[in-house]
Amino acid sequence: MGTPKCKTIEDYLASLEPQKAATIRAIIEFVLTEFPELEAKLAWNVPVIHSKGKYVVGLAAYKRHLTFSPWSTWVMEDFKERLADFVVFKNCFQLPVDWEIDQGLLRDLVRARLAELL
Repeated sequence: MGTPKCKTIEDYLASLEPQKAATIRAIIEFVLTEFPELEAKLAWNVPVIHSKGKYVVGLAAYKRHLTFSPWSTWVMEDFKERLADFVVFKNCFQLPVDWEIDQGLLRDLVRARLAELL
């Protein structure tokens, strides 16, 4: 059973288990606080943070984990060593549902993606 079709990020978060919703909400809030020029929206039925329509961060919840995507294989490659403790794929990595946010990592990932978009 997948996530039901949602209209807003709040709908998406409401469809999740509380711990997953809390972690995703905390990531979104942190990124938007650190980078107030960015905006969050729902795209492909998952939360996405963007800059003038260009995707910066994508988040999704799955049965046993969350995923974080900087929408860039180059950023993922550049951060390979710092992501060594995570399950890493070509364009995203898995987070525990109860992940204690690594603010430095998130800040650096977003900065790297924004630099790539310039």
